Amino acid sequence: MVDDYSELGFETRAIHAGQKPDPRTGAVIVPIYQTSTYAQDGVGGTREGDYEYSRTANPTRSALEEALASLEGGRHALAFASGMAASDVVLRSTLRPGDHLVLGNDAYGGTFRLIDKVLSLWGVEHTVADLANLDEVRAAIRPETKLIWCESPTNPLLGIADIAALAGVAHDAGARLVVDNTFATPYLQNPLALGADIVLHSTTKYLGGHSDVVGGAVVTNEDELREQFFFLRNSAGAVPGPFDAWLTLRGIKTLALRMERHSDNAEKIVQALVKHPKVTKVYYPGLPEHPGHETAAKQMRRFGGMVSFSHADGEQAALEVASRTKLFILAESLGGIESLIEHPGKMTHASTAGSTLQVPADLLRLSVGIEDGRDLVADLLAALG
Repeated sequence: MVDDYSELGFETRAIHAGQKPDPRTGAVIVPIYQTSTYAQDGVGGTREGDYEYSRTANPTRSALEEALASLEGGRHALAFASGMAASDVVLRSTLRPGDHLVLGNDAYGGTFRLIDKVLSLWGVEHTVADLANLDEVRAAIRPETKLIWCESPTNPLLGIADIAALAGVAHDAGARLVVDNTFATPYLQNPLALGADIVLHSTTKYLGGHSDVVGGAVVTNEDELREQFFFLRNSAGAVPGPFDAWLTLRGIKTLALRMERHSDNAEKIVQALVKHPKVTKVYYPGLPEHPGHETAAKQMRRFGGMVSFSHADGEQAALEVASRTKLFILAESLGGIESLIEHPGKMTHASTAGSTLQVPADLLRLSVGIEDGRDLVADLLAALG
């Protein structure tokens, strides 16, 4: 069997990295090691150096982490019980009271809540900036700035940041760049290769891909960061169970195929929306008129399966559209094989109300699934009326 997968294609790595046949039985799928503890060969004699207790390490989780590191082109990956658990460990490992971070002005509501409502209680400050505007980012940086927290594409307005340029700004200031790569996935974009220091995922979304598991992940090339993340995760205990890790690993195997179909269908949806009289604006980085289109084309393989749009008749009309779709399910989350529709202002981003991150009231967000694209277009057009 191949031991070094780094030179192999993405699809090959998604199926094989960290996933060799079981040496005892020959099982081609990684087993679910449903155990909390492990026999030791004498006091302190843990096997393979890691396995003493499953909060610390579990072979199923180790396989997932090896696969994630390979797909993101990083040396280290750690899996978590949720994307927010991963975010929490990154923030608490790298920031101390009195430190400061720069946060994008279109960030996931849960991330904003964690930073604004939780970390602020411990003396960590933040400044919101448009990460597509490097001068604005530079102006937001202080001597005590330790992190720039980036999403690209952003949630829910699908904004694009130039990751390589942003990494340069961060490093010039002695700070690190964190990129939440959940929307793009490692199939479409690899932030570490563009200069980012830390890549974050909610594996609940596209990596798991089937709306049946919650999880998170962090990937980095820095040995010291890995040790800090590992220590805090082990201390706080926010680890995924072995079945959760197995489900995520199962999803990863088809990520490339799914992302191609998500992107195909999203493009069909966008083509229909831009012509509709009830739609005032479509947010999708694949549109040539999108302000971040050229940057997205440079750093992404394709433009993904997330689409947002504004309704010409305002909030109530947007809510009615969300209630009328048949194939697009009214639900939070994203990245599964089924299509979802949601109203960010009242659902995923309600925590940003009254802040500089508040989203437009007339906005709807679509997670475009892998159904027949023609059926999805027909469903959405019928709901729009």
